[in-house]
Amino acid sequence: MPLPTKQIHPSWQPLVTRALSSMHPTYLQALEQDPKWLPGPEKIFNAFQEPLDKVQYILFGESPYPRAESAIGYAFWDGRVTDIWHEKGLSKTVNRATSLRNLIKMLLVTHGYLARDNTSQEAIARLDKTEFVQTLPELFGNLIGNGFLLLNASLVLSQGPVPKEVRAWRPFMETLLQDLAQVKPHIQLILLGNLAKTLESYLPENAFKRIKAEHPYNISFIQNTTMQDLFLPLQILANPKDAPKGGKEVTMDEK
Repeated sequence: MPLPTKQIHPSWQPLVTRALSSMHPTYLQALEQDPKWLPGPEKIFNAFQEPLDKVQYILFGESPYPRAESAIGYAFWDGRVTDIWHEKGLSKTVNRATSLRNLIKMLLVTHGYLARDNTSQEAIARLDKTEFVQTLPELFGNLIGNGFLLLNASLVLSQGPVPKEVRAWRPFMETLLQDLAQVKPHIQLILLGNLAKTLESYLPENAFKRIKAEHPYNISFIQNTTMQDLFLPLQILANPKDAPKGGKEVTMDEK
């Protein structure tokens, strides 16, 4: 097997091993011979580090980030981003990462910290963020702690077009999801973006509850009520050291 799987939790090992065996050997050999693709052999299976029995959702993006420092083996988790907030709103690195920026704004709107019609930097700057998570690892730690497995439809980004990579990983995803339907059929699939939605075409009939939305790169994602309903019961923004309260917007008179 050309790809190292040591980071995979033992409960996932049989499923991932069988899924890998379904892939075209020529493709796997090419990955082994020229490992310049992202996120790289040591990070490709990072998302599978959590025990299977803790996973309640699989959130699918499309492909890894196109930067080595950003692609770390988790969908939407940008490895080059640390701080989330800045005195002027979102930090510069978050504000430049469109999908991540819209994801955080969607969470702020969902929990009533921002008005639906004003998600500007100025509005975010007025929030009391002391009881929020402060860093991106904390935020994604909350996602994982709430049972999210963060995968992309293609686990690899190379020099070729992304749809081609997604097709190469189709046997892996098809086998993985078919086997998962047998052992944990109550997992919910969250398919974000058109390429992630193609996974639905080969899912077992009536397997898994499926939640679909546009890719977070689209600004409409912020106001997507399906996403808001999904995340409303979850305290993804809350600092785990604090009670899930606060974050209210401070009016000009209170400043």
